[in-house]
Amino acid sequence: METFVQTHEAAIRLTAFFSIFAAMALWEWRAPRRALTVSKALRWASNLGLVVLNTVLLRLAFPIAAVGLAATASAQGWGLLNQFPLSPWLAIPLAVMALDLAIWAQHVFFHAVPALWRLHRVHHADLDYDLTTGARFHPIEILLSMLIKFAVILALGPSVVAVILFEVILNGMAMFNHGNVGLPRGLDRRLRWVFVTPDMHRVHHSIAEDETNSNFGFNLSWWDRLFGTYRDQPRAGQIGMTIGIDDHRDPREVAALPGMLALPFRGAITGYAINRRHWGEEDQTRAAPGRAQRGSGSAGGAGEQAGRQQP
Repeated sequence: METFVQTHEAAIRLTAFFSIFAAMALWEWRAPRRALTVSKALRWASNLGLVVLNTVLLRLAFPIAAVGLAATASAQGWGLLNQFPLSPWLAIPLAVMALDLAIWAQHVFFHAVPALWRLHRVHHADLDYDLTTGARFHPIEILLSMLIKFAVILALGPSVVAVILFEVILNGMAMFNHGNVGLPRGLDRRLRWVFVTPDMHRVHHSIAEDETNSNFGFNLSWWDRLFGTYRDQPRAGQIGMTIGIDDHRDPREVAALPGMLALPFRGAITGYAINRRHWGEEDQTRAAPGRAQRGSGSAGGAGEQAGRQQP
């Protein structure tokens, strides 16, 4: 398997990306979970334009890439996993899970530090939620994320195959759980004991800060359950909830590429903290206009188990 994955890395990445993208786009078109509020053409052009920009910047800044660093670490015997004679059938799953935990922790970190939240709010400021939201990150955040990934690879010592598989899985799962789709409730409930589903991660994109500070996972759902950041459903339900950030609702600012690139440098961040996980009367009043915008879907949201915590 190792030889096959390394030999066909480019084909595996491209096949996985375009297959999942096409499948999710078709699913969203045939059975959308929520009605979109902003021009899809504008959002897709901006979100995918950001992907192209980030890809070019990464190639220019880090020509080695994560796979190249993993190969060097393996050859030099660097990292924790290279200190033990583990079978690839054990070492690869362990590395993928460890990398997933590192991405979860990084995500929490970008919410906890105000300067980093400035960058990460470009991802959260999307006024709608679909598969392109999963790739919508500011270039500076992408560069910092790659540096963090490099540090984790050097410390962990995953194989080249593990890094390739992890990146393919992460990209595919980001498109899946940011999809404007929904699973049957019973399937969703069972699946999210292991994986992050669209309904689970959508809570994280709520305008309510206590809901934003939950469900940080992209792939495995275990970390949110283990560390107490899991939330079952949003208070207003999956249909009635408002997506985005309270202070940034202008499509020219958050749906057009120039506005997205400038967003981290606009405004002040006050009162935001990672422990913002409680909801009061002031929040209820402030969020009411946003929910009213989606009043047509509130009946559907009433049937959700809004705000219910599940261990």
